[in-house]
Amino acid sequence: MSQTILAKTAWHDGAFRADMILEIADGVLRAIRPTHAGETVDRTVRLAGPALTDLQVNGSGGVMLNSDPSAEAIATIVATQRARGTGWVMPTLITCEAERLARCVDAAIEAWGLPGFLGVHVEGPHLNPARKGTHDAAHIRPFEPATLDQMRRLRDAGIPVMLTLAPECVPEGTIATLAELGVTVSAGHSAASAAQTETALAEGLHCFTHLYNAMPAMESRKPGILGTALASDAYAGIIVDGHHVAFPMVGIACRARPRAGRTFLVSDAMATIGGPDHFELYGQRITLRDGALVNTDGALAGAHVDLVTCLCNTVTEVGLPLEEAYAMAALVPRDAMGLPRPALAPGTPVEEILCLDATLERLPL
Repeated sequence: MSQTILAKTAWHDGAFRADMILEIADGVLRAIRPTHAGETVDRTVRLAGPALTDLQVNGSGGVMLNSDPSAEAIATIVATQRARGTGWVMPTLITCEAERLARCVDAAIEAWGLPGFLGVHVEGPHLNPARKGTHDAAHIRPFEPATLDQMRRLRDAGIPVMLTLAPECVPEGTIATLAELGVTVSAGHSAASAAQTETALAEGLHCFTHLYNAMPAMESRKPGILGTALASDAYAGIIVDGHHVAFPMVGIACRARPRAGRTFLVSDAMATIGGPDHFELYGQRITLRDGALVNTDGALAGAHVDLVTCLCNTVTEVGLPLEEAYAMAALVPRDAMGLPRPALAPGTPVEEILCLDATLERLPL
């Protein structure tokens, strides 16, 4: 099957370009070029570009990486997301035992090379118990050599890795050591003061995990980790599902950053994306209720959202321009990890192309 698509806006050759034609046949992009006057096309879309990149996906397709740290689980998570417009995924392991982390690293090394598998995000276990969120306090612990060993194994295999930790809960020099290994160190589930956060940034802290969530509110005389993050040049992820952060607060965060291109979207997706409406985590039943995932205590436990929906919300609910929202979902995540930005080029499979219609719905190709 072949089709010709007119993209009113397309990300191509490092810029947004108007009125570009995508020629697709046999499941791949055959050509991308400017349109010709009077040319007839099969479909017109509002935006086309490389599929999205999500750096925080706990599960999908009925699978949680914590429950099944295997190469097969990674493949299921990645495939489920690629069918929904996210072409590249970092499966995320949250706070757990050292043995489970080691199994996840084994699985990542086995699965490495799978199309769409971008790397691993390890969220915890070196977090602040007072800001644990849905993480199991029984597994939160001080930084230990075992974690450093597993980070080294991933990096030795050439696998990108993000590690979320609480800066105030790790010894001085830990962040610098991890950064020297090539680990993208992100601060999250933290109550760090402004001074502690500044020290971490100087040491090599590169990112902040799900802005606002699992962080104390900033105050006029106590900016804390949140205010320091917003005022920094570091990268920061944010969940735009309407449950984790109110839409006006997303807009405030995005507009407050002193440097453009430093805030990116994450889904924090769980097993319910492409799966049943509930799953087990830490022995608790997590249930989808009114669009949100909650544990038995009624607390948020990850998100039931995909990144295309987050992108759409960023435009329609937050009010950012489409090009900025697209960059936050497709380009800035790659920048945060120090990875090349994806490109539309002949030979690109349709799983790695995103087309959005006038209402920002994803169009299957």
